[in-house]
Amino acid sequence: MSEKSERVAANWQQRFLELRANKIFETVVISIIVLSALMVGAKTYEETSRFDHVLSILDWAVTLFFVVEILIRMLAEKRFRDFFRSGWNLFDFIIVVASLIPVDQGETVLLARLLRVFRVLRLVSMVPELRMLMNAFLKALPRMTYVALFMFIIFYIYGAVGSFIFQDINPFYWDNISIAMLTLFRIATFESWTSIMYETMAVYPMSWLYYVSFIFISAFIFLNMMIGIVLQVMQKESAAYDLEHDQGEAGDIHHVREQVDKVEKQLQEMHRTLEKLCEQKS
Repeated sequence: MSEKSERVAANWQQRFLELRANKIFETVVISIIVLSALMVGAKTYEETSRFDHVLSILDWAVTLFFVVEILIRMLAEKRFRDFFRSGWNLFDFIIVVASLIPVDQGETVLLARLLRVFRVLRLVSMVPELRMLMNAFLKALPRMTYVALFMFIIFYIYGAVGSFIFQDINPFYWDNISIAMLTLFRIATFESWTSIMYETMAVYPMSWLYYVSFIFISAFIFLNMMIGIVLQVMQKESAAYDLEHDQGEAGDIHHVREQVDKVEKQLQEMHRTLEKLCEQKS
């Protein structure tokens, strides 16, 4: 490639980079994503069937815009492969490519419509605060899985006990351990749980201890454990976001640390200089 061609390519790459970073361009992209979501929602109403042709044209226009937008973001990179090093860029690329599946063909109508629903998830990749929330959610999942496993063990134990004791009272709720666990899930969500409790209390007056202890463990302890995990991860993600954008308390602490490191280096240099002067005088 000649030097002139390289300058032209670098010029266009800089223009695409400026366009990608432009706040107006980002706002337009977010608006189109919201419009796409509204179009998908509108198609679920029978009243909009008379506007199917208009909605189809708008759908292809939105898809074309997304293709152009993703190309601009690709061309803004210095190297094409750098675009795919970001997980969010890869996610956007898959969503846009999936949107190219035509809706009009009978066998792919359902798949195409489902994939268009997921286009609203592009809001997460476009808004930094939503990306932070999603990262926190994904990082909290492993810890929450262990809590959920422990919770399943408690459900299993209580389900077995409930099935053994209350099966003859109402098989609809306690016929076997799987049905009993579903009943316990209903109790954990406080969905008319008192009616189930009063039914068993008519036969076993002390059965309220079973329900109260289960609710205390599941609704209070496990729920607060889940909340604690999410808050801890959210705090770390928020600090990382502030540090990356040099803002907030984390940004201030990072700035102070940089200043302290500079002062420490200057003191070390002054100390070396003084040592050299002392050696020369001696």
